[in-house]
Amino acid sequence: MQVNWNFIKLVALVLVIMWLYAFSNERNSAKNVTGMKVEFVGDQNLYLTEGTVNKLLIQNYGSLDNVPKENIVLNTVEKALEANEMVKSAQVYLTIDGELTSRIVQRKPIGRIEGNSKFYLDDEGKRMPLSNNHSARVPIITGNISGKSLEDVYVILEHINMDDFFRESVIGIHIKGEEEYQLRLRLNNFVVNIGGIEDLEAKFSNFKAFYAKANKDETLEDYAEVSLEFNNQVVCTKI
Repeated sequence: MQVNWNFIKLVALVLVIMWLYAFSNERNSAKNVTGMKVEFVGDQNLYLTEGTVNKLLIQNYGSLDNVPKENIVLNTVEKALEANEMVKSAQVYLTIDGELTSRIVQRKPIGRIEGNSKFYLDDEGKRMPLSNNHSARVPIITGNISGKSLEDVYVILEHINMDDFFRESVIGIHIKGEEEYQLRLRLNNFVVNIGGIEDLEAKFSNFKAFYAKANKDETLEDYAEVSLEFNNQVVCTKI
């Protein structure tokens, strides 16, 4: 019977590789955590700090320095971080050197509510607490705050953030009443009545055309109120 040495060599090579992998994995698991690192992804306006994240981990798990890597359940650590009201998502992993790294995506505020309670409205339309570390430069929401009005305000904010002109110009949204919303601008004293949230794209387009002409004619300061409520019209009230 002829011995197939090539097959034997192949089997031996596979066994050696498996042994090396198992040995390496065992040694790696036996290593301890050497330190912690926090990375914030995207927006660099920090509504929570690296110190806050480390404190949160310590409160939940105690000091993680020199803890065996095999004792760290990464998925559990991620869920603990995502429980923080400032965190949108978290990814936690261990480096080869044993450093526990947390990559955090913060929630993004797009409006600030100034009512009986004060909070942000984030880019998913959810309530987000204010931060002691950073104040977001976003439109201020005032007036008759309710669940329905905040839903409408979120739609308005989405349209504002899709347009460079409105994103730079609008500093506030006032809820005057049901289906009655007003914009306040950074550089002008007049208010912009937009009515309800229907046909916002057309309303915003009409206002930009009006603004460009009035700015060219140097008449912007002549108005106390600009209304977009009427069908495909811009109606102005002079001072």
